[in-house]
This record gives sequence, C-alpha cells and structure tokens, in this order.
Amino acid sequence: MALQLDPVLLSVLACPAEHHAPLVEGSPDDPDAQALTCTECGRIFPVRDGIPVLLLEDAITPDRGAS
Repeated sequence: MALQLDPVLLSVLACPAEHHAPLVEGSPDDPDAQALTCTECGRIFPVRDGIPVLLLEDAITPDRGAS
C-alpha cells in the first residue's frame, strides 16, 4: 500500500539533520514503502501508523545501513 501523507504536511516536513532538506515519499528501492527519504543525504525515515518518525537514530542511512 502506498504511503498517503497530506501534501501540505509533506511540504513542511524536512530532514532533521543539519541541512534540513525536503523529504519525499517512499524509499529509493521501493516508491511505495512506508517511509520518507531525504532528498540530500538519502536517509530513510520510517512512517509508523501514518506518523513520520523523524529521529536520526531510527533512520536508515544509504551507506551504513541502520543508524
């Protein structure tokens, strides 16, 4: 099932890392994943029960696996 966040919410969410880049729905490998991906650093943040979990310690980094 594809992630369906409110477009207004998605437009204000940003990566919690220092660059605060926008997030996009899905992951690089699965555009329908229950996740948000940072457009700059590539971290993947889970979405649990429709709520984005924007904690750096819960993110998956593209080069190091779980972080």
